[in-house]
Amino acid sequence: MIAKEVITEEIPPLIHTDSGEKALNWMEEFKVSHLPVLKNGNFVGLVSEADILDKKDLELSLDVLFDHLPRPYVFEAAHIYEVLAKMAEHRISVLPILDATEKYVGCTSVHQLMTMIANTASIKEVGGIIVLEMNRVDYSLAKIAQIVESENAKILSSYIMSSQDSTKIEVTLKISEVELSRIIRSFERYDITV
Repeated sequence: MIAKEVITEEIPPLIHTDSGEKALNWMEEFKVSHLPVLKNGNFVGLVSEADILDKKDLELSLDVLFDHLPRPYVFEAAHIYEVLAKMAEHRISVLPILDATEKYVGCTSVHQLMTMIANTASIKEVGGIIVLEMNRVDYSLAKIAQIVESENAKILSSYIMSSQDSTKIEVTLKISEVELSRIIRSFERYDITV
């Protein structure tokens, strides 16, 4: 899935001549804390609720209130993982999406992405969840899949979490079976912490 496929039509961009007050009203209406700002159809930056609230005169236009706005964005062909990473890196609720010539084509929101993720087949599919803990150097998805498949089950999805200050990782598996006791025992036989 790419960025172009998660554009939301529900959140319009602001224009550089819009007031700070209008920006705050739209943020409240659309339940976001950031909005893209355009000038002559070009993306100039992302304005945040916190930055607007720091200003004294909210009746002034955005181009008067701000000399410079941060410009986090992704291109429309960016993979969904890049979209998620960019939003997490900048801690933003809305991410602008541009075409190859850097023209604004739309934006996506945290809400839009969470809805898309929740609607994926592997999350909706009936099954059980197992969380494994192991050393980073011991991780092998092939080995994990072999253990699961030896018990006549399939891995529907997997997710890895790690901490930079740890040598351990947590591997979350969505398994095609609801009854997981056989699979858990198999992991324990291989000295994998469940």
